[in-house]
Amino acid sequence: MASTATEAAAQKPKKQLLLNAFVMTTPGHLSPGLWRHPRNQTDSYNKLSFWTKLAQLLDKGGFHAMFIADTLGPYDVYRGPANVDPALASGAQFPVNDPLYAVPAMASATKNLIFGVTASTTYDAPYALARRFSTVDHLAEGRVAWNIVTSYLESAARNFGLETQIEHDERYRIAEEYMDVVYKLWEGSWRDDAVIRDRERGQFAVAGRVRPINHKGKYFQVPGPHISEPSPQRTPFLFQAGTSKAGTEFGAKHAEAVFMGGQLPELVRKSVDALRSTAKEKFGRDPSHIKVFTGVTVIVDETDEKAQAKYKELLSYGDREGALALFGGWTGNDLSGYSDDEDLVLVDKPAIRSIINRWSTTVPGTEGLSWTKSRIAEFLSIGGMMPKIIGSPETVVDELERWAEVADVDGFNLAHVVNPGSFEDIIDFVIPELRRRGIFREESEQEGVTARELFFGQPHLLSDHPGHQFKWPIPEAEAEGGVAS
Repeated sequence: MASTATEAAAQKPKKQLLLNAFVMTTPGHLSPGLWRHPRNQTDSYNKLSFWTKLAQLLDKGGFHAMFIADTLGPYDVYRGPANVDPALASGAQFPVNDPLYAVPAMASATKNLIFGVTASTTYDAPYALARRFSTVDHLAEGRVAWNIVTSYLESAARNFGLETQIEHDERYRIAEEYMDVVYKLWEGSWRDDAVIRDRERGQFAVAGRVRPINHKGKYFQVPGPHISEPSPQRTPFLFQAGTSKAGTEFGAKHAEAVFMGGQLPELVRKSVDALRSTAKEKFGRDPSHIKVFTGVTVIVDETDEKAQAKYKELLSYGDREGALALFGGWTGNDLSGYSDDEDLVLVDKPAIRSIINRWSTTVPGTEGLSWTKSRIAEFLSIGGMMPKIIGSPETVVDELERWAEVADVDGFNLAHVVNPGSFEDIIDFVIPELRRRGIFREESEQEGVTARELFFGQPHLLSDHPGHQFKWPIPEAEAEGGVAS
């Protein structure tokens, strides 16, 4: 029996890892101050050539997707209120451009790379967002994903005309109705046979095959019809991130891929299990129909010693003020009132103590160390809050394999410290080792497939996805007769 079990394990196909490049249209994404490093070119973030060259590098190197983060307000809590100055020198996620506009150009310069674009359900009308994503899905021939967020910054709320943020769970209630609206527009407003492009008869689209959606809800009134014809995927492939109870339920219902963060794979596993069990038990979805990614920062070189030296050299470019600005934005807490040598695990503010206690028990290599402002700045200067994997190709891939096994994730969002330098290192060192172990594709199985085909083998929403119910099918009689009325 033991022999049979061993043979079965040996015959079981190895999990093929998925890799996304995690980027942002800003000088300083997760490593403030590194924009001035010789191997970094993100000071050209506002040049289209920067993005098309990066997309080509990733596409040829074997990455599955470029995952583009976004924020709708500056990180202005540190030394605040409403003070952007600490973020300026390092370009710490400020300034930041809209992530969607470069996608068609990047798609035209590549063959297989998928583009995941962050957009908010809180500050964007669903009718307008549906049009924009349909447009880009057309132009990118289906290689587009939407990373659904509800936004979280006070600075964004103020700039969109609110006195303060909408309450957390209320944002998700709005997002829930928002998804109903965009599903109706994308899936239920145009039949598959609505557009016929019949030049001889002079008929572009057929009357009776395009209809309004007449949505009347608590938050949105959208009569429709959808202003864009159906794109290759109709609904773009759906990413989501969020581990609160409301966020987990939203992702379990709507997401086709979810980003989970955490310092230890054992902790990420708890979130993964909660997500998949909720998807199955509450929403009747196959848990395997949600791909899960976790974020890591990889620093790799030929040997462990060279990688550690590379880390120290990169750290020398870090910007303390920018890192503390990021901390303020991510947590809502201003550390400027604390002294440099104060152990923040002892401060009288529970929110700060909670964060520091979590880091002190989960960040490898910090056992017994005091978490001062300087240590926080150093920790966040390279890869932000993501766990760091530093070492030779063998060391790095050992750790990626461990994460994939322990956390039960399908792949990784790989953050850059320098861009394109970090991605060049991953292509040169990490991907060959992944392939040598048989856990990463040698090449794209099929060229030019849509995002959903890449991950699930078909261009449209799977039948157990809630958006599928909004699809407007062609009546059987018309489908059999092929009549265009």
